[in-house]
Amino acid sequence: DGVLTDGEAWVGIATTTLASDTATVTFTSTDDGQVGDWSQYMDLVVVGYCRATGTTYSGDSYFAIRANNETSASLYPSQWLSGDGSSATAFTHTNNYIMCGRFADASVASNVFGSFVCHLFDINSGKYKAAIAMGAGDRDGGGQVHLDASTVKIQAAITELDCQFISGDCLAGSSFSLFGVLPRMVA
Repeated sequence: DGVLTDGEAWVGIATTTLASDTATVTFTSTDDGQVGDWSQYMDLVVVGYCRATGTTYSGDSYFAIRANNETSASLYPSQWLSGDGSSATAFTHTNNYIMCGRFADASVASNVFGSFVCHLFDINSGKYKAAIAMGAGDRDGGGQVHLDASTVKIQAAITELDCQFISGDCLAGSSFSLFGVLPRMVA
């Protein structure tokens, strides 16, 4: 009857589990009118379960997402909140990515991964987009929880997402899923 039920609002677009260490996981709109065509969605949601290949808890264990392969540092101003169990941090930053959190690397037990959810809003509007990313990464008891609220200063429709650690690779076994959120059709 054309009315979506609550269970049909999110559509699974793509999922990938890495068989080998990978620098960047890229999702791209198919522009073909099928499920993978992002022009039909209001929002996109990326869910990740990942770990870095680096050997120290450093810059390479920060996970980030870029839209439309745009790398200018002025395009992603953010408010960042994080905590590690003993201290909390809040600050404003302008980077060339949406921060999703800080995760385990090769210096901790091999079964320790982190997770994140990144929600990008109004991806097809002609205005700047908004994004909220939440992540949690353990390090055998010394990890970090993270919230990043970003403005994505891109007016064009979002047709590509590049997911990667700031430096270093995503470890084999990391998994990423992309969902499209359909507009609500209520009578």
